Amino acid sequence: MLFTTKTTYILVFLIFQVLCLQAQPVKLYQQFADSEIKRFPEAWQLDHGKRLYFGYAQGLGCLAMLKLWEKTTDQRYFDYVEAWADTIINENGDIHLYKIEAYNIDYINPAKILFTLYDKTGKAKYQRAIEKLMGQLKHHPRTLEGVYWHKLIYPHQIWLDGIYMGDPFVAAYGKFVNDSTYFDDVLNQILVTAKHTRDKKTGLYYHAWDESRKQQWANKETGQSPNFWGRSVGWWFMALVDVLDFIPADYPKRDSVTTLLADLADTLPRYQDEEGLWWQVLDKPHADGNYQEASVNAMFMYAYAKAVNKGYIAKKYKRIAEKTWSGIERKLLKREADGSLTLMQCNAVAGLGGHPYRDGSYGYYVNERVRENDSKATGPLIMGLLELDK
Repeated sequence: MLFTTKTTYILVFLIFQVLCLQAQPVKLYQQFADSEIKRFPEAWQLDHGKRLYFGYAQGLGCLAMLKLWEKTTDQRYFDYVEAWADTIINENGDIHLYKIEAYNIDYINPAKILFTLYDKTGKAKYQRAIEKLMGQLKHHPRTLEGVYWHKLIYPHQIWLDGIYMGDPFVAAYGKFVNDSTYFDDVLNQILVTAKHTRDKKTGLYYHAWDESRKQQWANKETGQSPNFWGRSVGWWFMALVDVLDFIPADYPKRDSVTTLLADLADTLPRYQDEEGLWWQVLDKPHADGNYQEASVNAMFMYAYAKAVNKGYIAKKYKRIAEKTWSGIERKLLKREADGSLTLMQCNAVAGLGGHPYRDGSYGYYVNERVRENDSKATGPLIMGLLELDK
């Protein structure tokens, strides 16, 4: 075969491009995602899962994988998520082990991935599952001011965790069905939650609020829980950023969310330590038992970076996200002998009430179990690194 000079030039150029791509180092967010898949070959195993389950932590990890797929177009990440959803949801849209009667807001979080899966696969079962979960929310018990109870077993209680679990999904659903009443609902829930959980003195947010003031952990005058748990504020911060993806820029009261974002962005650096990190209980760094906890740092890094990228807060705050990443990389990240990356000092779980009773005290939060590679930390880490790379 004879090649013209032009054809030869094009072939040489294409070969050069391929070699350049192969020579580029794999980004840290991709390295970490690959480490997660190596540890947890199936997505239900994320967060150290022991059984096939529609869990909120698995949902968070899978959301990060979908964002990575969108960034890299590497089909492995999409397939990893879709294999889990395809296995756990049947053709009728029924979800394995899901019980609507529990009225548990945690069930809603993994449903965020279903919009993308339905859009890309066209499988009707994903739309049916979305509708079933919205069916729960249409009957989910609420406070008198219209905010979802965290769970039926936690009556009259708003937890910051629950705002992240539910409200970005509701906002996404409003866009999905083109019905702005869902935006109104989300905005009301956020404003009511801020009113009851924000501490005017510190600018921080208490983990929860009890409308009935009957819980042992609740302040009898204010109904607030007693401490500023880092991850709960992380859930809140991410919720404020994520709901804005779906609510139109000129929508009434949308700017009330960006005002809350700006206030929190201004507040949090006062509690960031000299290494760029935040602690399990935010306002007590270096106190006995307290520690630099991975999920709060990953969540804050993600929320700061995304809020800057979207123009919700000033560009100067990107330095806060970068400083946080620097601290995480130095203190909380390690490379294993096989080359995989591990995220350390993750609080496994924390809550309020229940059996045995969790009183929300400082001692409770700093003594809950700590482990490595918890998806409540690793998912936001991947998403935060993606935002920092934009």
